[in-house]
Amino acid sequence: MTQGTPEIRASAQLLARYREPDNTRGVLELAITAIPFVVIWALIWVALDQGYWFALLLEVPAAGLLVRLFMIQHDCGHGSFFRGRVANDWVGRAIGVMTLTPYGYWRHNHAGHHANSGNLDHRGLGDIDTLTTREFLGRSRWRRTLYRLYRHPLVMFGAGPSYLFILKHRLPVGMMRRGWKPWLSTMGTNIALAVLAVTMIWLVGYGPLLLVHLPIVVLAASIGVWLFYVQHQFEHTHWAHDETWNFHDAALHGSSHYQLPGVLRWFTANIGVHHIHHLSSRIPCYRLQDVLRDHPQFAGVGRITLLQSLRTVRLTLWDEERQRLVSFGEAALFGKAALFEKAALTPVA
Repeated sequence: MTQGTPEIRASAQLLARYREPDNTRGVLELAITAIPFVVIWALIWVALDQGYWFALLLEVPAAGLLVRLFMIQHDCGHGSFFRGRVANDWVGRAIGVMTLTPYGYWRHNHAGHHANSGNLDHRGLGDIDTLTTREFLGRSRWRRTLYRLYRHPLVMFGAGPSYLFILKHRLPVGMMRRGWKPWLSTMGTNIALAVLAVTMIWLVGYGPLLLVHLPIVVLAASIGVWLFYVQHQFEHTHWAHDETWNFHDAALHGSSHYQLPGVLRWFTANIGVHHIHHLSSRIPCYRLQDVLRDHPQFAGVGRITLLQSLRTVRLTLWDEERQRLVSFGEAALFGKAALFEKAALTPVA
């Protein structure tokens, strides 16, 4: 692992003054997110009597608010939303019940993501599985098919997010080697979720609960995975092996600046300013825009617009030679070109 360029290390030090959370601002941000979510949830329930299609229209802002709650939970996991750890942890745990995400279990995985993001030798913890072109072309046809299926948009942004939040987060399979804490976090969230579900069924009924909340969760899960995808899966992202990888370069150049319209920026709690977040994860979400305002030199780094982000879906493999993400089609062409080049260099007997 290298130390990173002095300029980037200096940039990280420059951000230190933005790291101090504001408890009043934190309470306000939580209130203007949670209260509208509860109100819209109730309106959807009432609107069921007027027709389900009308109720579905309200599911969209409700899902957006649930995404925003998840981003607050995310900041709590970094200890950056409130000043005190107790406030961060208990607000994070409470929101985790609403987002179906065990707070302690997720926080542990996410810390691993931040510690190893962009490191080709430490993939698989809290990130999206990404193969290099060499790894993909070297796999059997069956394993290449499985990877293609995993990276298909209908799986990546459709079935996958629902499986992740609704099913996988209920049991931290494979985490036993990390001790009992992931299981305690998961089981505690499951118990709280069961109590909340029983209470809501008693209040509104089983059917209305599913008709109201399930679409919100499914839509919010897909939005959340999309955001995480775009934050790291863009053409000129940054991947490196252990010997050349360093935290600061990976943070600034391996994370995008997803420049969203103002309304979407609010619903996503500025998480699009992801390169700054990775460079200094203790900066609260409500201060990330302050960094861009005071230091506009960061605005163009890894910048992706909403339209440009749609093109990232086809990028599925990391090409180590070209230092960029490529599509399956490009990888096949590169593989054929390499074979032709090898054949041309082979002497004729």
